[in-house]
Amino acid sequence: MAKSSFVITSLFIFSCISSLVIHTKSYRHYPQPDVRASLFIFGDSLFDAGNNNYIRTIGQANYYPYGETFFKYPSGRFCDGRLISDFIAEYAKLPFIPPYLYPGNHDYSYGVNFASAGSGALFETGRDIVVIDLNTQLEYFKNVSNQLRKQLGNAEAKALLSRAVFIFSVGSNDYSFPFERNITIPNTQKFVGMVIGNLTKVIKEIYNIGGRKMGFLNLDHFGCYPYGRVLEGGNNCFDKFLPFIKLHNTQLSMMLKKLETKLKGFKYSFVDQYTFTEERLNHPSKYGFKEEKVACCGSGQYRGHPSCGGRRGEKEYELCENVNDHVFFDFAHGTERFNEQFAIEAWNGKPSGSGSSNLKRLFE
Repeated sequence: MAKSSFVITSLFIFSCISSLVIHTKSYRHYPQPDVRASLFIFGDSLFDAGNNNYIRTIGQANYYPYGETFFKYPSGRFCDGRLISDFIAEYAKLPFIPPYLYPGNHDYSYGVNFASAGSGALFETGRDIVVIDLNTQLEYFKNVSNQLRKQLGNAEAKALLSRAVFIFSVGSNDYSFPFERNITIPNTQKFVGMVIGNLTKVIKEIYNIGGRKMGFLNLDHFGCYPYGRVLEGGNNCFDKFLPFIKLHNTQLSMMLKKLETKLKGFKYSFVDQYTFTEERLNHPSKYGFKEEKVACCGSGQYRGHPSCGGRRGEKEYELCENVNDHVFFDFAHGTERFNEQFAIEAWNGKPSGSGSSNLKRLFE
């Protein structure tokens, strides 16, 4: 399968035009539900519904075979179909939440998606490939909140934001970025503290603007993703990520409990992604999967090279026959089937830790 290099301006312009057509299909004719709460989405490729289509980056998924299971065209999601955040919107009786950079979108009454593939809580994360970092996503949200106040008036905008649910997938790129680029991290505790500190600052600013209900994914062992096994160079997971992952998850849980006691009206959901993924990697058949190590789409060992679609440095790639057999669709992202299972757990599952609730409770 042939590919062309994504480096020249003409291809970038063509990509933007194509993305506009694609997202018009997704968001022009969505249903008009009875909205009780909006959904605002922050984070990385687990939640990016196409923002990276509109920036000059190699971190895009707006080409075949991405999107083929559900949308039947590449929407910009790093998946064969829907993302976790898409399912959460569905369960909340909301339409697909459009990316903030989608041209022409000025209706934020249902919420909006700020997530950007490759981004992190730290400004430096992913800068070489161009991403929308978490602080920039916060600035976008400030723009949206100002727009809501102009459209609805202060009182109604305040009510909308207080009912809204804000969900976050942040951190994995912050910790994988240095290893992928051979950057030494001298102090694990300090580095994790920087990531959690930046996230805490964003949470507090959203709270000050009016947000009260927030959902968080902790980090799974992404060293066990196909690309992590490639980094390890064998059959095992890349365990050098683990100290950062475990400390991050501990500090995130502690930080949320602390905020609950300090911020009046603050409610949160802490979703245990680590245990959920570990279960499916250790017991795939129990959850209907046949392949937990090899991605459906990609090249090299475990199909762990980011070559799905033939756009990121390698002309040839392999595509599995049955995507539903696989936990992973590409080098670092789950299949739609995996995402749906996780979304059900996040929506209905038992809360992780005291003070936390499932996402369904946040929308009530």
